[in-house]
Parts: sequence; C-alpha cells; structure tokens
Amino acid sequence: MTSTDFIISKGDYRGLIVFKKGECIYDLTYHFTHRFYNQGDRTIDQMIQAARSCKQNIIEGSAASKTSRETEIKLFNVAKASLDELLADYEDYLRVRNLRTWDESKQIEVREFCKTHNDSSLYREVAPKRDDVTLANLAITLIHQEIFLLNRLVERAKKDFLERGGIREEMTRARIAYRNEKVGNNGNYENNGNEGRIP
Repeated sequence: MTSTDFIISKGDYRGLIVFKKGECIYDLTYHFTHRFYNQGDRTIDQMIQAARSCKQNIIEGSAASKTSRETEIKLFNVAKASLDELLADYEDYLRVRNLRTWDESKQIEVREFCKTHNDSSLYREVAPKRDDVTLANLAITLIHQEIFLLNRLVERAKKDFLERGGIREEMTRARIAYRNEKVGNNGNYENNGNEGRIP
C-alpha cells in the first residue's frame, strides 16, 4: 500500500450499470406516469420522486465512497428503499385495475433482455409505443434487477469496511506506509535525534 492508496479511485457513477439502470427506471417512470395517470394525480409526483431518489442516491453514494463507507452504505440503502416504494406503486397500478402481470416465461425473456440493455434512450423510445400493462411489467422487471444490484453494492461496501475500515483507518495506514517508504528510500531513520543506519 502506498501513501495515497486511501484516496480510492471511486465516484465515477456514470460508468456503473446500477446508475444506468436507475436512469432507465426514471425515464420509463416519467413517461408512464404522465401517460397513464390523470393530470393532477399526486401519484405522478410520488412515483417520479421515488425513481429520482434512487438515481440521485446512487450518485451521492458513489461520491461518498471516496471518503465514507458508512455514508455510501446508507445512501445505497436509501436508493433501495425508494425502489421498494416505486415497485409497490407499479404493482398497485396493475392489481387495482385487474391487469395482468407477466407469467414466468415472459418474465425470464424480458429479464434477459434488460440485463444487457441499459441505455435509457431505448426505454424513452419504447415508452410512447407500448401499453400500460407492458410498461408497468417492464418497469417491475427493471426495478427487481436494480434492487439486486444495489444489494450487491451494499454487501461489497460492507465487506470493504470490515476488511479496510473507514477513511481514518486508511489514512493511518497511508501515513505508516509513507514513513516506511521514506525510510526505505533514505536508508536511515531518526531515533532520539540521532541518525543511524538500518541494520
């Protein structure tokens, strides 16, 4: 470990699949709510805000990962809680209208498609062309995948915290490594004001 290893290269959220999928969910939710809910329905704002909360907390959690794993974990959990709320809204939409949820074979087919399609422009293109049943089920599929990814991120952050500690522990290790590097480079050390050679 070198003296700067505690400044971990994290925070580039735009390259994360979990962010890209969160953006897909937000865009799909924006179009879904404005198409299929009556104007003025408070559910529109609630669903959009839940989708936005997921996306924004992923951004903030990724940024916080540079300095605080505790904050990173907390924000990813907030993102997941927002998705749980959004998932319930989509399920409620289908249930109270007696609309169908996809059977298992259709779920598997779409799940495989969504695994490799994380460009939000695709879902913005699809949204105006599909009915409410299709879009609600598509959103539910994406949300389940996103929750899975967030759970993995949280577990990884917890593992990092247990193995490496927080930023203070990493800074302490970095200071020790820095001192060791200087001793190694100079071939000497200070002891009570007297210089000596390392045996």
